[in-house]
Amino acid sequence: MPVTTQYVTLMLLAGIGIPVLAAMNAALGARINSPVAAGAILFVVAFVTALIVLIAIGQTSAISQAVSAPKHLFLAGILVAFYVLSITFVAPHLGVGNAVFLVLLGQLISAAVIDHFGMFGAQVSPLSLTRAAGFGLMAAGIFVAQLV
Repeated sequence: MPVTTQYVTLMLLAGIGIPVLAAMNAALGARINSPVAAGAILFVVAFVTALIVLIAIGQTSAISQAVSAPKHLFLAGILVAFYVLSITFVAPHLGVGNAVFLVLLGQLISAAVIDHFGMFGAQVSPLSLTRAAGFGLMAAGIFVAQLV
């Protein structure tokens, strides 16, 4: 399987996992009556899983290199916590589909800005009229899919 196909498959699976994660963690939060506790449990499981993978692929030395990384890059942890906690809280009230729709819309907006300016070392891809139309069509498609 070519590398590009592997990347596409990996990201498709990650995309499939986001609503599943939202539904499962929302259900856990409702069951234990604490979306925050459900989020904390999710992160413990995620940490242990990431640690196992890190050890399995033999990249534990990379952790020591993190000390020299720009400190603002660690704020990504706050963003993932915000996502998990907010979707765990909101999904039972708004529905998983509506919550994920809004997340996807936000992702389209931030991806366009990040790519346009090449933020955080991303490859620069200017927001042309064609790309903006593509993002608009994607957003409209997500909206239409939620109406049905």
